[in-house]
Amino acid sequence: MRSYVAAFLVAMVVAALLTPLVRRLGLRLGAVSEPGGRHVHRASIPRLGGIAIAVALCAPVFALFFVDSGVASGFRDASRLAIGTLIGATALCVVGVVDDTRGVRALYKLLAQIAAATVAFGFGFRIEAVELPLIGVLSMGIFALPVTVIWIVGITNAVNLIDGLDGLAAGVVFFAAVTNFVVAYLSGSIFVAALMAAMMGSLVGFLFYNFNPARIFMGDSGSYFLGFILASSSLAGSMQKTSTAVSLLVPVIALGVPIFDTLFSMVRRIIERRSVFSPDRGHIHHRLLDLGVTHRRAVMLLYGVSVVLTAAAIGVSLGRSWEVGVALLAATAVMLGLVRSVGYFEYVLLRSRQKSRFYDAHTERLRRALPGLVATLARAEDEEAVWDELRSVLDGAGFGYFEVLTRTSGKEACVLRWPDEPTSNGRSLVSARFPIGRDAHARATLKFGWRSETEDVTPQCDILLQVVVDNIEAALVRLESVLAPERITASDVPAVEARALLRVRPSRP
Repeated sequence: MRSYVAAFLVAMVVAALLTPLVRRLGLRLGAVSEPGGRHVHRASIPRLGGIAIAVALCAPVFALFFVDSGVASGFRDASRLAIGTLIGATALCVVGVVDDTRGVRALYKLLAQIAAATVAFGFGFRIEAVELPLIGVLSMGIFALPVTVIWIVGITNAVNLIDGLDGLAAGVVFFAAVTNFVVAYLSGSIFVAALMAAMMGSLVGFLFYNFNPARIFMGDSGSYFLGFILASSSLAGSMQKTSTAVSLLVPVIALGVPIFDTLFSMVRRIIERRSVFSPDRGHIHHRLLDLGVTHRRAVMLLYGVSVVLTAAAIGVSLGRSWEVGVALLAATAVMLGLVRSVGYFEYVLLRSRQKSRFYDAHTERLRRALPGLVATLARAEDEEAVWDELRSVLDGAGFGYFEVLTRTSGKEACVLRWPDEPTSNGRSLVSARFPIGRDAHARATLKFGWRSETEDVTPQCDILLQVVVDNIEAALVRLESVLAPERITASDVPAVEARALLRVRPSRP
């Protein structure tokens, strides 16, 4: 055990000392991740952290070839596996470095991953048979190579896709490494145990700089390197002495978060008729941020899920029937809770509807009436004409009611309602609220309600209603209504936006 602790400490110290130097290198080379788009960070951050992780992990591994101890002797006995792992992982790290600095096409990266997985197969990392319940041992035969390649490439990309928040990928991989270390230690796999100890140390040292707010990202160089090692180490021969099914199920459970996210990303992109390699902002961590969870809390939440899955994976590896059952039950409950909390199925369904241009009846009628509404509001001579036109349009579009709400002394009051008493015919009643003007300057809020078979406001309807409210705001401002928003001055908005407002809304004479 002391050799494992030493490997952990050496890797941690090397990562902690080397990461600041790599950060400077990334800034000098221009290998930085810019904010915007699907990226959630707000400043340019270098992304070559994988170099520090790789060097830190390799430092104690190479030292074991020259140290005289029981662990070092056992590690040297598995030198073929060690060489195969380091060749494949280093090659993918180099590909990641090139991608982080200059960019590499997705197809070329995939081909590099396939080549590295094939090298690993040649060095003895293979799925040659799987023992399945009620079926028995299923030999892979000639499919051993493609199945092994799919496994390694799949895990590698799963780690890459989860790298979207500060410290998220490093933390998830750390807990997966804990699982592999415990399983390897209990099964007597010195090679895997030493490798995982070094990986855990390198990740802890790197997290000093990668946890929110991050000063450096691991980039593709780190995610490819770590993903390849996790995938290949789970196929080490001594890890599969009991059952190949168990040896593969353990890392699947431990990496439940990235694997789950990868599978749903593929489904989502197929539904949207996009390439499965195209980036987007629909990953599980993005969904948590969209739900209002802070950056750090989202990471800690997924850390918590990973801890439960780690415990479940270790329980499965112990092999006793009741422990396996409890572990699988816990893992299933956690993943179902995660799916429910982020609304993954609802998200996929919604994106499918968007892609197929699905409009409900209210949205379609509102869309057709909008041009006439805009023209009429621009000609309205008084406030009553504004509300009359809105009543006419909403009635024709099948909406149930609208209310104009104001807030006085902290209490909300309804100053106008159509019709006087909204009714429901038993179907779900959905509603949407929009301030008339900017939130900080609005004096009133418009609330729309309608009867619908669904429980959600579609994005199309939400956008159309916002356009309606914007035009009502313009009419109320022009008529100098008491419900119009407060006048916005240049001090209330940035300079660029203030100039745009002055061009769009010139001062009245």
